[in-house]
Amino acid sequence: MQAAKIIGTGAFLPGEAIPFDDIQAYLGDVPDAPKRVKQWMKDMTPVMKDMLAMENYYYALDGKTREFTEDNVSMSVKAVNKALDAAGVEASDIDLICYGSAQQNQMPPATVRIQEALGIKTCAEIAIVSNCTSAYKSLLIATEMVKSGQSKNALVISSNLVSSSMIPEYYNQKKLTRETVFMRWFLCDGAAAMVISSEDNAKKGLVIEGNFLESIGYDRESIMHDGRPARPMSPLEEFDSASHHVMQSFRNTLNSGVFQEETGKSVMFSGMKRMVKKLDLNFDGLKYLQLNLPSKQIVEILLDEVLELGIERSSLYTKLDELGYCGPPMALMCIDQIMRNENLKNKDKVLSFVTEVSKFMQAGFLLRADGYAN
Repeated sequence: MQAAKIIGTGAFLPGEAIPFDDIQAYLGDVPDAPKRVKQWMKDMTPVMKDMLAMENYYYALDGKTREFTEDNVSMSVKAVNKALDAAGVEASDIDLICYGSAQQNQMPPATVRIQEALGIKTCAEIAIVSNCTSAYKSLLIATEMVKSGQSKNALVISSNLVSSSMIPEYYNQKKLTRETVFMRWFLCDGAAAMVISSEDNAKKGLVIEGNFLESIGYDRESIMHDGRPARPMSPLEEFDSASHHVMQSFRNTLNSGVFQEETGKSVMFSGMKRMVKKLDLNFDGLKYLQLNLPSKQIVEILLDEVLELGIERSSLYTKLDELGYCGPPMALMCIDQIMRNENLKNKDKVLSFVTEVSKFMQAGFLLRADGYAN
């Protein structure tokens, strides 16, 4: 069975870079929020600036007109066109689209809308909604379908337009909580894409040596969630109850059992160990480690732990300061940065891993450079 290879990547960030100090005003003030929440936002801004160390944010929103300039489909198509160009592949050559997103309340799904926008007459398509693991799951499916021969050229796409759920017009402002406005410091918009082909493709690229998935949330409290039940709600009921607000708990979680295993190690490190064992991975030649997390504080803890796996702290690859954090697409976006801007050599390896906190799903992949100079 052939391995699968990433032969082209692309990414798209909407609008101009918005500095950290401007993001609250750009997204829009929340004058009707409870006074204690507004005061907390003011007090926490310098703390979050230091904790996240993100300099720029990108939004598919015009801060003056309050109109959206992109949606998940248009951002995806722009990222895909860059990936197709880098791979030297036409849209008509694509026979599989795998799309991953954090949330999606749309019918029909984004996959067929992207297919239509690209002018692809016939292809297989799979849409995955699974928070930050969705991009990894999309890559796994595309990998396996290429390896089995069911697909010749697959698109892996992820996008996130989260600003639409962080603006004053979306909120029931009187019911805003710290956990809801907390999200405004973390997330922004963007999209990324990959073209996956078989290993025997003569073009240089990154061979996918292993994909890993697991869920460990069966007895762990959900840290990121909204209040919607597992059924549609009346829009009025949803707004009045503020069930549409996305919340992330943050108090006393970093050092609690929610983030730690009985060993005292983080759940992310333990997941990486299981990935190594299950896939029998070898990190010799590992050049870049991408941890798909926005918190500098958590990443620092993990860098100490991964030394046990033979991974050096110096291998950390992050572009959060420049690109912001757009959730699921960030994993693919960093691979795009590596393939376009870094001096890869044959057999260099790239490891990416994520722990998402809506219900503690984890995922990772290991890539190996092929077709580059030694």
